[in-house]
Amino acid sequence: MNLKMTPALLGLPLLFSLQNLPAADVDQAQLKQEAIGIVKQFGGALKPELKKAIQSGGPAHAISVCADKAPAIARNLSSENGWQVKRVSLKARNQETALPDAWEKRVLQQFDQRQAAGESAAKMAYAEVVDGSYRFMKAQGVEAVCLACHAAEIKPEVEAALKEKYPEDMARGYSLGQIRGAFSLSRDL
Repeated sequence: MNLKMTPALLGLPLLFSLQNLPAADVDQAQLKQEAIGIVKQFGGALKPELKKAIQSGGPAHAISVCADKAPAIARNLSSENGWQVKRVSLKARNQETALPDAWEKRVLQQFDQRQAAGESAAKMAYAEVVDGSYRFMKAQGVEAVCLACHAAEIKPEVEAALKEKYPEDMARGYSLGQIRGAFSLSRDL
């Protein structure tokens, strides 16, 4: 099946199983666009929740959004779209859900190297077919709103909230624009 010649599928989530298609027959450009769209949905759902929590109760209050709502958003996107969706980091805050596997770790290290060479995190992404799955990662750069909880120095009330929610937190010491982690998506082919 040539996905490029199927107009009904353009711009829509794939509604059929890709399991029987050889990797060469899969339209990787279409899958990349789907993955980018899912990342935008994730950010579009998470950022307003964070801003609302910060406005109503400050940065310490927003930690519950990252702890509770971000994983729920990832689960919902995974079930709605047929992708596995998560966030990972070399300095994970959530030791249960954000630790990278070997492939993700390698890509995160490449992202750090690319940034050190002058590339901005804003458009940084990588994708490839690995062991029968299409895998995609999009770098997540530190924005100003992130610094209240991810900078080297944070307020005592934020520190207390982080210790409560994330006793093994490693996601500190970041500066504006630095790569904090990535959105990681995969879909079986």
